[in-house]
Amino acid sequence: MRNNEFFLFREPYGQSYVLNNKKAGFSKRTLVLLLAATLLLSGVFGFAGGYLAGRNTEAEKVPATLSIPAYPVSTEFGKAPFDAVKVAYRCMNTVVEIKTEVVKRSRFIGQYVEEGAGSGVIISGDGYIVTNNHVVDGASKYTVTLRNGRNYTAKLIGKDAKTDLAVLKIDEKDLPVAEFGNSSDLKVGEPVLAIGNPLGELGGTVTDGIISALDREIDIGDERMTLLQTNASVNPGNSGGGLFDSDGKLIGIVNAKNSGTGIEGLGFAIPIDTAKEITEELIKYGYVTGRIDLGMSLTDVSGYDAFISRLGVGGVYIYRVNPGSNAERAGFRAGDRIVSIAGKKVESTKDVKVILNDYSVSDNISIEIERSGRRSMISLKLAEATNKTRSANI
Repeated sequence: MRNNEFFLFREPYGQSYVLNNKKAGFSKRTLVLLLAATLLLSGVFGFAGGYLAGRNTEAEKVPATLSIPAYPVSTEFGKAPFDAVKVAYRCMNTVVEIKTEVVKRSRFIGQYVEEGAGSGVIISGDGYIVTNNHVVDGASKYTVTLRNGRNYTAKLIGKDAKTDLAVLKIDEKDLPVAEFGNSSDLKVGEPVLAIGNPLGELGGTVTDGIISALDREIDIGDERMTLLQTNASVNPGNSGGGLFDSDGKLIGIVNAKNSGTGIEGLGFAIPIDTAKEITEELIKYGYVTGRIDLGMSLTDVSGYDAFISRLGVGGVYIYRVNPGSNAERAGFRAGDRIVSIAGKKVESTKDVKVILNDYSVSDNISIEIERSGRRSMISLKLAEATNKTRSANI
């Protein structure tokens, strides 16, 4: 073998390929050039591959201007997992059944007793129970049944139509008591349990749901209330029952359900921050201080009723003036029609309540009345409503 020849390919057994009767091989110079070219091409392809790979990686990245920020994580949403079983067993004994008896009269059957039912929540170990005003309003007898089945005749301590709250009292000690929460800390979506006596015969019923909305302005009867909204199932008889949070704390007193055809999941409750303040006053005074008493009872008269009774026109009429009241001293009489208050037109008793919300006890207010077809203005000093002076409607 000459010095400038070598075998590039070899058979397994050491035999060589022969090309044109010459042994295949490269000179040293050729080999050096070949290696240099190989290294150069490797570098070029390596750079191109790296560049393209980098372009692909950049393509996968979302531009900063299009990035979607993560939902903010906050410890204020970090409540423990909701255990409905534990909450139910912790709270069930604090909710009671309430049955009422209302004496009514009919010209056809004379005097009769109408029964009603609702729920209540024990708020003190010595027997104070919070419920709704509409549960006890007009009743002459109140029977409270505890979860253990024991029955008690309750005493009405006080009630407040404006907030639809009332307090009853039974003669017992060492009762299980609901722990108050803070409704001002609630957030939409928090889980809740409603416990009450739906249909007046299913005491101790537990239903679950969430806080659907806060600070709902709802008209109930002639009153506008700010309530919690929940999708927990509530029915007639649940009124006065408790709405509890995931810690088993009382955060609302159930008081309403939208019962329109085809409507479900719309229950409402009085926030416990409101209920706590009102119940404290009812227990202390038997009424809520600062409430206005007109000293007279009003009624809505339709156009048809006005025609039948020969009143002439429908509207808001005085049907009773309380003896010794500011209204009597000012000169109001039964049968007067209220035309306006403080210059605002009055068409219903609800209008009267809305107008009075802007006034306080001891304020003087001008009321326009119509009597025997003639109108006149009367000034009235607003008095405070107490259990003794409170009129039936206002």
